[in-house]
Amino acid sequence: MIKFIHTGDLHLGLRFKNVSFGQEKAIERRRELWSTFERIVNYAKDNEVDFLLIAGDLFEESYFTISDITRVRDTFRTIEDINIIISAGNHDFKGKNSLYNRVEWTKNVTIFNNQEIQRKEFENLNTVIYGYSWDSVEIRENKLFSTLGKVDDTKNNILVIHGDIFNNSNYLPLNIQELKNLNMDYIALGHIHKPQIIFDNIAYCGCPEPLDFGELGERCIIEGSIDNKKLGFEFIPFSKRKFLEVEIKINQYMGYPDIINNIRNISVGNREIDFFRINLSGFIQRNIKIEDLNGDLKDNFYHIELIDNTILDYDLEQIERENKDNIIGRFIISMKEKGLDNPIVKNALYYGLELLLEERE
Repeated sequence: MIKFIHTGDLHLGLRFKNVSFGQEKAIERRRELWSTFERIVNYAKDNEVDFLLIAGDLFEESYFTISDITRVRDTFRTIEDINIIISAGNHDFKGKNSLYNRVEWTKNVTIFNNQEIQRKEFENLNTVIYGYSWDSVEIRENKLFSTLGKVDDTKNNILVIHGDIFNNSNYLPLNIQELKNLNMDYIALGHIHKPQIIFDNIAYCGCPEPLDFGELGERCIIEGSIDNKKLGFEFIPFSKRKFLEVEIKINQYMGYPDIINNIRNISVGNREIDFFRINLSGFIQRNIKIEDLNGDLKDNFYHIELIDNTILDYDLEQIERENKDNIIGRFIISMKEKGLDNPIVKNALYYGLELLLEERE
């Protein structure tokens, strides 16, 4: 039996520019990417796996330094009994001047080249690992598998590759049927940050740490094994923090304390460590300001953003009295007759009032 960890898309060195959570937290997240990388290495060591498979985008080429790649090399030296396999992706592509070429790696580290699909055999483990590293930021055509040949079915065969199985994109488009036809025991994919199983033996590990609100929920690594050609694997939650979006519906009867308590009492995630984006919708009293809510809630959350999709409530009786002889009053009466219990009617009333009152001003 062989055991493996499959990860990728760590993006070490990412600067988190133009993020919604500010530069102070961006610097903290940059450190946390390193911390998670080191936790993955320690997890592999503690669980005595045979292979650590890294399916590209280990780091950000634009921001990485010789000091950073040396730190990676030195971290890998702490697990010299584990075979580390790297297929570089579009963010850490292995070009002529790649940082991968600037340090001397220990013998347990294999970084694939980019002329064609390469194979590395581990006779003592009856295993062959196949892989390919990018040499540029884009690969528009994929002809990699045409010369691969037939795999040896008596061995454990694993492919590690960074590419896009969902779109005919500029990021090494992959064809699912072509991958199935390779007869690999496991295909470790990178590039797509959402963890997901593509087929029985094909999976994206996703990124172990989410990078922004485009990457919601739990983030993972994959832990797996092959025993007598029988594959088993599972997603292991691994991220220090999660990005979460929560929908909260409010109404015109809720006062300021009610809204505050509703937000404080959300049941998902961990307010002390996770990033929250709260989407507020429904009718809100006119005296309640979103910026005040945000200010009063920020000490209750590691990070919170309030997205205002609310509609300002109106004192309909007063507006009707003040406008009984004009179009505004007649509009209110007309909409009341249609039934304000219907949310579509009420929404139409409020949107119409907003336009009419603005026009009058």
